[in-house]
Amino acid sequence: MTNQVGFGIIGAGMIASWHAEAIKSLANCRLTGVYDPVFPAAQILAEKFGCQAFDSLDKLLSCKDIQAVTIATPSGMHGKLSVAAANAKKHIFCEKPLEITVGKADEIIRACEKNHVLLTPVFQSRFSEPVKKIKAAIDQGRFGKMLLASVQMHWFRADEYYSRSNWRGTWAMDGGGALMNQAVHMIDLLLYLNGEPEEVAAFSGTLTHNIEVEDNLCAAIKYRNGSFGTVEVSTSCAPGFPRRLELAGSKGSVVLEEDKITRWQFTDTLPGDESMVNTQSGISTGGGSAPGNISIAGHAAQLNDFADAILNGKPLFLNGQEGRRAVELICGIYEAAKNGKNVRFTR
Repeated sequence: MTNQVGFGIIGAGMIASWHAEAIKSLANCRLTGVYDPVFPAAQILAEKFGCQAFDSLDKLLSCKDIQAVTIATPSGMHGKLSVAAANAKKHIFCEKPLEITVGKADEIIRACEKNHVLLTPVFQSRFSEPVKKIKAAIDQGRFGKMLLASVQMHWFRADEYYSRSNWRGTWAMDGGGALMNQAVHMIDLLLYLNGEPEEVAAFSGTLTHNIEVEDNLCAAIKYRNGSFGTVEVSTSCAPGFPRRLELAGSKGSVVLEEDKITRWQFTDTLPGDESMVNTQSGISTGGGSAPGNISIAGHAAQLNDFADAILNGKPLFLNGQEGRRAVELICGIYEAAKNGKNVRFTR
């Protein structure tokens, strides 16, 4: 059918099931097949969702019924797989983070530009109704001068979370810990809502888990718009709490807890402001203590935008550069924590 985008999923782990469900839920998307280097895993996923299991990456990428691929593998594999997909003329829907270094993210972007295929990183939080309402208030100037933009992610992950997947908690495949893996969504929201960073300072440590990377990190950010902010992230905080984003300006402040607005106060009160508190969308991107507590609503909303761009030429809401920006800020924070020196970002 020409009014559907045929998808192939690369990777058959936990996140692949959510992508498969999201694809199957949309009229403009069709799940054609799945590939995983562990073929039985691909077979299990394919049987569950009624699609083909491929026993090689080349076979999936050469399938004429597949126009786009979802990259649902360990983060450190995103670059190689995305470049291969781009060279096969497949559009790319890539799980977060886009890659684990800026250089590898750039390789993906260049390959997509060279082959004239679309690239979008998965940042489903941007598609939630609360985030849309906050962005609209910013664009309307309701915050006045932005003063503070901060995030907290006090989550809990048991030792088994890391031990059952040998790539988690490693620099080579995870690219980092609580910041790169879990908090990348919050970093994206800071960039989306408050703009580019100018300078960062940071501290990090591995305090409770037997892993290579950080499980706790705090950073301070100075933004180009003159505002300041902090980033607190952890996978050690029992029992685990909802993520929190706070924006404060000279004329108003907002607090977002997970996918719910819990504070919405402005000096220029408008009709409807009172009803904003507790506005939520059901787009949850991960529980404070249970990594499986994810709704597919956000993935489906972003997939719908992606398919619309492929089928109808509509501009993507999120492109590869957005994914690169998040990786750049995260890597800058890691550099600041490692060296004990502030890191400045060039334009």
